[in-house]
Amino acid sequence: MIIELIGYFGSLLVVVSMLMTSVVRLRIINTIGSLIFTCYALIIKSYPTAVMNFSLVIINLYNLYRLLKVQKDYSVVPVGTDEAFYQYFMNRFEKNIRKFFPNFDKNAQYSRMYMICCKTDAAGILLGNDGEDGEINVAVDYATPAYRDCSAGKHLYRYLAERGITKLTVSDSSFWHRSYLKHMGFKRDGKIWRRG
Repeated sequence: MIIELIGYFGSLLVVVSMLMTSVVRLRIINTIGSLIFTCYALIIKSYPTAVMNFSLVIINLYNLYRLLKVQKDYSVVPVGTDEAFYQYFMNRFEKNIRKFFPNFDKNAQYSRMYMICCKTDAAGILLGNDGEDGEINVAVDYATPAYRDCSAGKHLYRYLAERGITKLTVSDSSFWHRSYLKHMGFKRDGKIWRRG
């Protein structure tokens, strides 16, 4: 019975990993699930299953190494709501953006609009308005699923700091976005998250 529970647990982790929006989390959880399932397969002497799952462990570890060690070539591009690339990005990712920012209005005008690109890929976007003392009141700080390892956000915040913008506030934060805010150094102040 315990052996079967180990097998079910490994299978569950593999399935749960497919629900992750972060590629890094997906790889980590999938690796753990595959490793547990490899042990289970060896215990029940199902060697083809063990080989396949161990291969998944190796593939996941290799891809994790690439994700975490390879330097990404980011650039930040100021954009406007009337630009075709902005409209394309919004049409493509609006539904997913609303998961993190439920009150987002893609037609609203923002005084600060930055697109984060990795080579030629759109990695994310920051939309906000100027606040007091040079801060930005962030309406959207979104990364596309392939770039949810916080590297795009770190590059963006360095870019802003080089231009004298060190204070950011976020008021419309969903449950899904809060772990990112904590990771990026935001502190909660009532319903507002502050950085800097």
